[in-house]
Amino acid sequence: MTITLITGGNKGLGFESARRLIELGHTVYIGARDAERGSKAAEELGARFVRLDVTDTDSIDAAAAEILRTEGRLDVLVNNAGITGAYKKPEDITAADIRQTYETNVFGLVSVTHAFLPLLRRSEAPVIVNVSSGLGSFGTVTNPDRLESQINALSYTSSKSAVTMLTIQYAKGLPDIRVNAVDPGATKTDLTGQGHQTVTEGTDAIVKMATIGKDGPTGTFTDRSGVMPW
Repeated sequence: MTITLITGGNKGLGFESARRLIELGHTVYIGARDAERGSKAAEELGARFVRLDVTDTDSIDAAAAEILRTEGRLDVLVNNAGITGAYKKPEDITAADIRQTYETNVFGLVSVTHAFLPLLRRSEAPVIVNVSSGLGSFGTVTNPDRLESQINALSYTSSKSAVTMLTIQYAKGLPDIRVNAVDPGATKTDLTGQGHQTVTEGTDAIVKMATIGKDGPTGTFTDRSGVMPW
């Protein structure tokens, strides 16, 4: 049985990823800040709920302790929790705006990864999937043929670039773990409010990388169609 934790799993891409992975036989833990919403989502899915606020180290440590106690290991960690952050003109963005976005999208990912590494190392085939974005791809946002090139959002885009670089560095430094970044693509969810893909299409890359096994790739950045430009 594959034990999987999805942060921000109570809605959107996290919820749909959980549903699909459960169908594939995973035991999925829904990590969510709000206990009521998280428990409700877990009950609907047939998943398990663990309270986990990626900006709160006590919450993260408690979640890691609970999964260690109940399962003894973690096989797959999906770092999905994220926020769009402040969307303002560049001249109006402050360091406080960017810091708020990074607390969830970047520092939260690092905190969760750090806390769960001991559990992942108890797995025979540990996997980490980091949910990044095409908006964090230098090759995509500078391509005039891509929609992403028309969006200017300093805090969100730079945070997702950081997620992708963190992925590469983790992959290099943790050769015993498969670590990959994915771009869900333009998917209509509560987070974005717009997009041409269904939420199922948006989770294709997440599910693929969550099921690669010990011989799968590491240090990659892909979407549902294939390799993404850095």
